[in-house]
Amino acid sequence: MEKFKEPVVVQFPLRGEWAVPNTPGTRIPSHGTNLLGTRYAYDFLQVDWKRKGTPCYSVRPLFYLLAGVSVNRCYCYGKEIYAPCAGTVIEIEDHCMEREKARLLSDYRRAGANSRFDPDRNDVKNLTGNFIIMKHSDGIYAAFCHLKPGSVKVSVGQAVKKGDILGCIGHTGNSMFPHLHFQLMDSADIYAANGLPCAFEQYEVFNQGKWEKIYGGIPNAAQRIRFS
Repeated sequence: MEKFKEPVVVQFPLRGEWAVPNTPGTRIPSHGTNLLGTRYAYDFLQVDWKRKGTPCYSVRPLFYLLAGVSVNRCYCYGKEIYAPCAGTVIEIEDHCMEREKARLLSDYRRAGANSRFDPDRNDVKNLTGNFIIMKHSDGIYAAFCHLKPGSVKVSVGQAVKKGDILGCIGHTGNSMFPHLHFQLMDSADIYAANGLPCAFEQYEVFNQGKWEKIYGGIPNAAQRIRFS
């Protein structure tokens, strides 16, 4: 039985417009597994809503397919991540190397290998890349993954306020493109953690040419959302 039947409501951890390709608003488990606290996890990235296929990079799709795309040409690379709630920083990893480009074939091969992840044999950093884990309250922890190397702005044991800058989006770990993987879980030990349902205090959804405010919502993969 899950400890939290109702979602834990927190502030949206980013600013600006976002797409949510993986979200519990579309399917549960959102990433196809319950391992590592990911049952209700979100992936956020920025796309060009006006271009065909809404790509998350500024080059032509054929260029990406043939040569890969520099992370600097991906729209959300380096964007700041904000604490969605008050808490204490429990664990940080900021030493994972970052790939300079997003490459379709090599990133798919990596994702395929990581789909066979064994918690007893494999290092979780192969999946998470650089990350921050913070404790919100008893039994509620937040994880932020795939961070840009050297971007972490906090330290272990530091108390943070809602809205404090934690770090920046990168392309480390199991990442097809720069994006933020965000999840709530019931333990600081990501190997043993269960995912917790999470909703956001407030954000906006673009619907029929205008922005509509949503309170306590869970965005789905078809929505164009923003928070400022």
